[in-house]
Amino acid sequence: MGARQTLLETAHGTLETPFFMPIATRGAVKTLSSFDVEELGSPIILANAYHLWLRPGLEVLKSFGGLHQFMNWPGAILTDSGGFQVFSLEGLRKLSDEGVMFQSHIDGAKMFLTPEACMDIQRVIGSDICMVLDVCSKLPATQEELLEASRRTTDWARRSKKRFDETREGSINPQAKLFGIVQGGTNIKLREQSARELMEIGFDGYAIGGLSVGESHQDACQMLDHLDPILPKDKPRYFMGGAQPHEIVEYVKRGIDMFDCVLPTRNARHGQLYRFVHDDLSKPDFYETIHITNEKWKFSKTPLLTKERMGEVSLGYLRHLFTVDEMLGYRLATIINVKFYLELMRKIRLTIHDS
Repeated sequence: MGARQTLLETAHGTLETPFFMPIATRGAVKTLSSFDVEELGSPIILANAYHLWLRPGLEVLKSFGGLHQFMNWPGAILTDSGGFQVFSLEGLRKLSDEGVMFQSHIDGAKMFLTPEACMDIQRVIGSDICMVLDVCSKLPATQEELLEASRRTTDWARRSKKRFDETREGSINPQAKLFGIVQGGTNIKLREQSARELMEIGFDGYAIGGLSVGESHQDACQMLDHLDPILPKDKPRYFMGGAQPHEIVEYVKRGIDMFDCVLPTRNARHGQLYRFVHDDLSKPDFYETIHITNEKWKFSKTPLLTKERMGEVSLGYLRHLFTVDEMLGYRLATIINVKFYLELMRKIRLTIHDS
């Protein structure tokens, strides 16, 4: 068990692991342009196939030649299958072995998502890394629910792989990679079984799904400890949907290469900013969270570095922007937080390189 460092080749650049993917669910990192994200130094973003399928829709994406051209993004794109979004629509969806029937959260239209359709959608998007359609169980879950979800996940992964291979030729991104998703909740035996079944199918990488959904950090670490010796050493590993900075450090120690998380952008919009306290990442207090709306920052001239071309912004000024509900405040806060997460990964890579 230990931190890993390697290179992941894609059609839109070489990615140095471990890395973090800013969330661009609907084709944009909230409040930022593609140029902003590129300037911040992120080589990859994460978009969501479900949301892009609904809006702008496949016809629009086809007309632009895929999401890269649509949003003018030169880097790599990973697309989540949208399975989590569909399964979170409780009361609006019906699950079967064939797929999932659900009502659009936009207009209530009935739609049917299958593993095959999920691959077709991501082919139109032109994703560099595609995710299989899986069943994500909310935790806590019963043993029966976890067994059923794990069984369907393996079956859908097999069908996804078949469709992915069938549609490679003639696609706008034939170099795209496909990742399987390990499920099983916090049941160690089910996690191991899911991983081995996916490995038999064979994927370009393996994601750990179904965590960061209510379990403790300790439970997540335990799952990763058990999966580390099982998953292939030569394939990237992706922890889906998490986490806080100190948790990312612990997950890297357990062999994780790829991360995404809504916290940097979501917290930014609520005035919560990340900043480093010291450089010793082995101590969980290496960073702190500032609540910029607090009165104590009103007269603060302490600068928070955003981007070189934008200079420094004082805490006092940023607080003012939030106080008057100025949109610039949300944008600057997002830049600060995304930059923090990207810098965190750079520090982690340096630590691995020097060890």
